[in-house]
Amino acid sequence: MSDPSPSNESPHGLERRQRRRGIYLLPNLFTTATLFAGFYGILAAMDGRFEPAALAVFAAMLADGIDGRVARLTNTQTDFGAEYDSLADLIAFGLAPALIMYLWALQPLGKLGWLAAFVYAAATALRLARFNTQVGVADKRYFQGLPSPSAAAIMAGSVWTATDLGFNGHALSVAALVVTMTAGLLMVSNVRYSSFKEVDFRGKVPFIALVALTLALAVILLHPPSVLLSIFFVYLLSGPVITWRAMRKLRGVATDRGKTS
Repeated sequence: MSDPSPSNESPHGLERRQRRRGIYLLPNLFTTATLFAGFYGILAAMDGRFEPAALAVFAAMLADGIDGRVARLTNTQTDFGAEYDSLADLIAFGLAPALIMYLWALQPLGKLGWLAAFVYAAATALRLARFNTQVGVADKRYFQGLPSPSAAAIMAGSVWTATDLGFNGHALSVAALVVTMTAGLLMVSNVRYSSFKEVDFRGKVPFIALVALTLALAVILLHPPSVLLSIFFVYLLSGPVITWRAMRKLRGVATDRGKTS
């Protein structure tokens, strides 16, 4: 018997084929917003408008945080969406922060400056590639290495805060070099960072939690650049602390086993 022609195929079969060939609009729309924000950040930095450039990176973080949640809530997770998200993240959290920091502060350092910017961008690509290969295998409670959005927040937050306070980026070239290299190397390190995935955002919380959240938002609004930078800087420092405690615990277990053997 010959294969059925497309004209003999049932309407349900045609619908399934079309669904497989298409892409879901809503989550990929937010991913596109992430890509656009990163692209706009690069353009703004090229025009010397570093504060809007930094703000664009934070806007990309917001869009990136939404697209994954939308995909999970609407059950529209696809391989295409995952790959597209990684490419958008590379632009928004890799190339954009690296170029913003280079044009703002690293350029006077010459080859050392562009090398630091390249190291950060390359580290972002490596971080994303490693994350994609470890999905379903790694401990979901932790990230291996500093997440690229958090590294981008450190970079953009530094530029935003210093610009808001009236500092010239060229006068802070050495400090910018240290920030860029530190953020880049931590992304590809084995330092563990909390993923906060064990927190149930859909469950009930005490009333005091809502009060604390309101107060936190009020504190951020006092001076968004410095407060956001402080939050992500504390997160950056939390990784080495978590890793040190885990290593200390493992050494303690190994010591106890040695004593009992």
